[in-house]
Order: sequence, then structure tokens, then C-alpha cells
Amino acid sequence: MTVRPRPSGFTLLELLVALAIFAVLATMAYAALNSVMSARKQVEVKSVRLTALQTAFTVMQRDIEQAVARGIRDELGDEQPALQGGGVGTTVLSLTRTGWRNPLGSARSNMQRVAYLFDNKQLIRQSWSILDRAPGTEVYSEVLLDEVSAVEVRFLDQEAQWSDYWPPQTGGAQDEQAVIPPPRAVEISLDVEGWGRITRLFRVPG
Repeated sequence: MTVRPRPSGFTLLELLVALAIFAVLATMAYAALNSVMSARKQVEVKSVRLTALQTAFTVMQRDIEQAVARGIRDELGDEQPALQGGGVGTTVLSLTRTGWRNPLGSARSNMQRVAYLFDNKQLIRQSWSILDRAPGTEVYSEVLLDEVSAVEVRFLDQEAQWSDYWPPQTGGAQDEQAVIPPPRAVEISLDVEGWGRITRLFRVPG
């Protein structure tokens, strides 16, 4: 009697079972990988926004803590206080600061006029190359933060009283307001979408 050897390899049923198991494992692996990638993307987005938020507060701190008592004239020739803010309008704070770096040795002052605007859910910083401006003076604008729903500013005066605007209304002439000492501190609150309200207090020199 002749014994024939059994054919080696897998049957069709075994191949189908193996493919089914592989498909299930691949689906599970893809779902896990997709979940990890989505979480990583969310972390990266939040990290970028957190960096922008920290940068915005750092820039404001640098400007406010280097404020100087130097009023300016705007494009219309009107006198503006060294520091002003609050009230109505898109400009929430404007001031004159010192310490403006000049690495190229340009013929300009080391003081700079800056302003912060809240417009279209954006916190914008404006600056000018000269203090006393003329018509057509170029303004440099930079968006510091997006997705901002509200901006509030308060001022702490020398009597430790809070005011929603500066200079405070004294009922006197404009030249009388010019001798008012600067506030002791400026408080800025930002309502940022996804983060809520964030408040920082900045010391004013002098």
C-alpha cells in the first residue's frame, strides 16, 4: 500500500479566520492610534495658545513696568497723557515707555508710545517710531492674542482706590490733570475662549 503525504499549508477556512483576526486587530490599533494623535493635536493647539497668552502678558508687563511720565501729541496736535486707558472705544490702554532697544544705533529716542486695542476678538498692540506724531505717521500693529471675548482694565491710584479709567476725572482743567501722579498699578483682565477670565496685576514705576 502506498501512503501519500498530507499537503502542507493552510486551508481556505484557516486563511479566512486569520484574515478576520488581523482585520479586528488592525481596527483596534488604528482606533488607538487615532485617539493618541487626536489627543496630541489638542495638546499642541492648547500649548500654542498658552504660549501666546503668556507672551501677551509678558509684553504688557514689559511695557507697563517701564512706563514713564512723558505725554505726547497725537496726529491732530492734541496733547495726550503719559498713561491713559479705560472708558469707551477700542483702545483700552496707551502709555509711553522707556527701554526701547536700539541695536542698530538709529537716531531715535529710547522711549516709545504703545497702545493696546481690543477689536474683533483680538488683542492688538500698536506702536509708533516717534512720540509726538504728525499726520500720516506710520503705526505698527501686532496681534498678541486671538479668541478674546472681553478685555477690562482697572487702575489703582495712590490712595489705594480702584478706577475704571485713567486719568481720573477731577473736574478741573486738562493742565490740572497732567500733574496727577501715575497709578500704583494696572490690572488687566482677559476673557479668553476656552480659558475663562485671566487677571494680571502690573506695577507702575514711580
